[in-house]
This record gives sequence, C-alpha cells and structure tokens, in this order.
Amino acid sequence: MDKLLIQGGKRLSGEISISGAKNAALPILCAGLLTAGDLELSNVPHLHDVATMLKLLGQTGLKVAQDGERVTLNGSAITKLEAPYEMVKTMRASILVLGPLLARFGEAKVSLPGGCAIGSRPVDQHIKGLQALGAEISIEGGYIYAKCKKLKGTRIVTDMITVTGTENLLMAATLAEGETILENAAREPEVTDLAHLLVAMGAKIEGIGTDRLVIQGVPELHGAKHAVISDRIEAATFLCAVAAAGGDITLRNTRTDIMDAALDKLREMGLEMTIGTDSIRAQMHRRPTPVSFRTTEYPGFPTDMQAQFMAVNTVADGASRVTETIFENRFMHVQEMNRLGAAIETDGNTAFIKGVEQLIGAPVMATDLRASASLVIAALAARGETLVDRIYHLDRGYDRMEVKLSAVGADIRRIK
Repeated sequence: MDKLLIQGGKRLSGEISISGAKNAALPILCAGLLTAGDLELSNVPHLHDVATMLKLLGQTGLKVAQDGERVTLNGSAITKLEAPYEMVKTMRASILVLGPLLARFGEAKVSLPGGCAIGSRPVDQHIKGLQALGAEISIEGGYIYAKCKKLKGTRIVTDMITVTGTENLLMAATLAEGETILENAAREPEVTDLAHLLVAMGAKIEGIGTDRLVIQGVPELHGAKHAVISDRIEAATFLCAVAAAGGDITLRNTRTDIMDAALDKLREMGLEMTIGTDSIRAQMHRRPTPVSFRTTEYPGFPTDMQAQFMAVNTVADGASRVTETIFENRFMHVQEMNRLGAAIETDGNTAFIKGVEQLIGAPVMATDLRASASLVIAALAARGETLVDRIYHLDRGYDRMEVKLSAVGADIRRIK
C-alpha cells in the first residue's frame, strides 16, 4: 500500500496547474448513458474515482476511448442495465447511473453505494424523486431495482439539498414526458456544469445555477463536446498548503468565480492573493490568523474544505471554531492531527482549535479523501518527518498531488 513521506518546514514556490473537477467529471461521465451519440469530453482528471467510473460505464456496453485528459463516450450499444456491487462499493457517485439508465431504457439495477466513511448520505431522496417521476422501485439484497414504461414530468421538492440527488433527477428528467420542476435543487458549480452539458446535448433546462430547475423533457439527446470545469476544491487545497507552510505560488487553470467562500476565509487568514482571469498568485509571509466557519451548501463554505482549513488553523496564532453541518462523521482527521501536536477538541459537530507554534512530524493515517489532504497540509507545516498512510483515499480525488507539490519545493515522495 502506498504512503507519502513528507519532510516539513519547506516554503512553497512556483506554479501548479489545477485539474478538472472530480465532482463535475463523475456525473458528466454518467450523462454518456443518455445518448447514442458521441460525448467528447476534455479536462477530465486522472483520478482513481474517474477510472472506477469509466470501468463501471464500460461494463454496461458504453464505449469508452481515453487519451490523456480527453474521453470520448458512445452509448449506441448499451446492453447491461446494471451497476454491480463490486464496482459500486468503493464510490458513492456510482448511484448516478440510476437516473440515466432508467430514463433512457426503462429499467436499472444498481447496488446500494459505499464510499467514504464520513457519513451515511442516504439515497432516499434519489428514490423518492424517481418514484415521483413514475418509476416503480424496490430494494432487495442490497440492490435498487427500478422500472418504468416512461418517466412523466412532475414537481419534486427534496427534503434536503442533495448534490448527487439533484444530478440524478436532472438527468432523468431530460428524457421524461412533459415538464419537471426540481425545487430545493443543489446550486453547486458542478451541478451547473452538468446542466450546461445536458443543454449542449439538446436538453431544455431553465434556472441553471438556482435552486429551482425547470426541465422540459425531450424524446432523445444527442452527442456534444464539453470541457469539465476546473476543480475548486483542489485549488483551495493548494492555497491552504501555502497558507500553512508559507511561500509564493501561482495556480493556473482556476475558476475563481466559484471559490468566493474559501477565498474570503483565506484572505482572513492573511494569505495575499492576486486574482487573474484563470489564475491565482498566493503569498504567505507570516503565521496564519485563525478563522472560524460553519460548513453549508453552496454558495456557503464547502464541507469538502473543512479539514484542509482546520489544518491551517492548527498552526494559526490563536483559537478558532469549526462547525460541520453536512456530514455527521467528518472529524476523523482530528485525532491524527493531534498526533502531530495539534490542540483540537471536539464536541458533537463542533471542533475547537487552539493554534500551536509548531507541529512535529509523526506517522499518521488517512481516513477519507479530504482528511488525507488535510494531513498532507499539516505535514508540510510540521517540523521533521511525517508518514501518511492509506493515501489511496487521496488518489480518489487529487491528480498526482505529490508531483504537483514537489514541483513547488515540497519535500514529498510516494513510497511503497
């Protein structure tokens, strides 16, 4: 099993190119199931989750051709309307094949998903929404069985804001008969990116970027070309790295217009930033100022950045408080950071951090995707050597993080 060996205390300097967004790429790849035409995608990141999704889609009969960051999908010969447990168990986003398969072929068999251990994240909102569209759904032996003659448009109000739920129902509604209204829809930029692709494929969608999506169903969708948006979470993670370790880095291929909540908090921390049209130059010459925040749905502070900001707060000059409102089990990095000398206490869904002058390297273990990124950040700021174990979590959502950090002066290498 791979690990990362990090010698901390090095300032970062240089340029990093940001990859395409994992959370946009996964639903966009599933949209290939909606058409018999060619979907030509660019800026697709090299990630373990993307490879898993392409393998899952390939076993349905979807034709997959990959050349670097370009992926071409063709859905003219799909024969297997199933997502088996072996493929779904490691990645929750696999549930996103349910809506497209059901809408286009009238049936689907999808295993209940697995993925990170950060919370239960039930799929009941997906199921309720598809039932409202006219699907007959049963759950047997750990599988969701869904059937319909033809989905019919309706008004759906989800009980909670759900990103993958919105994406699944949006894809299904594009081929439903009549008008579908999705109320309480997720507004995340990755949902918006999917909606723009669907429109390019011939879907009729109004309200893109708002919490009310109105979809007029069409008989079929066609092929399209689309570039996946830049990964705002990857970009903010590297900004947290320079905020914690110090230095002067420039990020390329960024989308700063979808990063307001994170950028505002980074400025509060003392990170000096020069924002370009698709770039950010970030400089840090002092100890960070602590910031308190509460995670919430977009455009609020993203739960996917909670752990990374907490890592910066561990070396900040003062105390801070972090409240997690999205996932009930997303503080598993706390005990590992405390192994590095951090002073963090938790009470329910709130963490109280007292900044220390210096973290000290130690062996630590990653427990989920964003937790692993936060441990890398803490290790970069620590004195001495840190060994980060179980980094397969990291590879699910970061494209060669150690290569990008090495290029800006970090002493970090992957070992077997």
